[in-house]
Amino acid sequence: MIRLVSSLVNSLRLVFWSGLVWDISQQGAPRKALTSDWFTVMPPRGLSAEEKRVKLLEIFHETKDFFQLKELEKLGPKLKGIVSQSVKEVLQSLVDDNLVQSDKIGSSNFFWSFPSQRGAIMQNRLDAAREARAASEKQMAELQTAIAAERAARPESDQRATALARLATAKKTLTELQAELEAYGACDPVKVEEKRRAVMLAREAALRHTDNYAILMTYFTRQHNVEPQDIRAYLGVGVDYEELS
Repeated sequence: MIRLVSSLVNSLRLVFWSGLVWDISQQGAPRKALTSDWFTVMPPRGLSAEEKRVKLLEIFHETKDFFQLKELEKLGPKLKGIVSQSVKEVLQSLVDDNLVQSDKIGSSNFFWSFPSQRGAIMQNRLDAAREARAASEKQMAELQTAIAAERAARPESDQRATALARLATAKKTLTELQAELEAYGACDPVKVEEKRRAVMLAREAALRHTDNYAILMTYFTRQHNVEPQDIRAYLGVGVDYEELS
């Protein structure tokens, strides 16, 4: 036993004491002193957002149980080193990504997740991405075929080049004329015609209402033996009400 202890002591090379490191030889004589400046003390690094998500998910997968938010806020710091204040935010991000399921039972919200659930979600996403890729490739092939067909139907020639130049000139002239027409504003013939039609419709409606007024006036005076001027005075209707030019 004494020899074993002596062997262990003689095999030590570094001894930390009072911030100094001493290199010890087999004979026990100090050879060189190293100050603590030779070593860089790294501050403890907090967990990143993704690491928090992984570790919080591990709680569900390792326990295979369901929890409430208060329980997770206690288990997070204890089991995985997650700050309790950030558990709610991390949990919500997992719920938004469908990695954790939640349901309200009574007045309490419960959360759970199973190891196979993530694999199923990733497989569904992969299948959806493959279907979208296949649809895009099919659409691209159809467009390329349509482009080739259009190019074959419209071979490049001097006549086609001249027609395209004339078309470009006509489009430019049309744009300039439209801008000039908009500058006239109320003098636009189309707008003038719209206003004329609106006036005609308003006049027809006024005539229709005055005719209805005259019919009602005649019926009321005959039924109640009242003079028309008395009714007009009572209703505040002028004598020129029915005169439309």
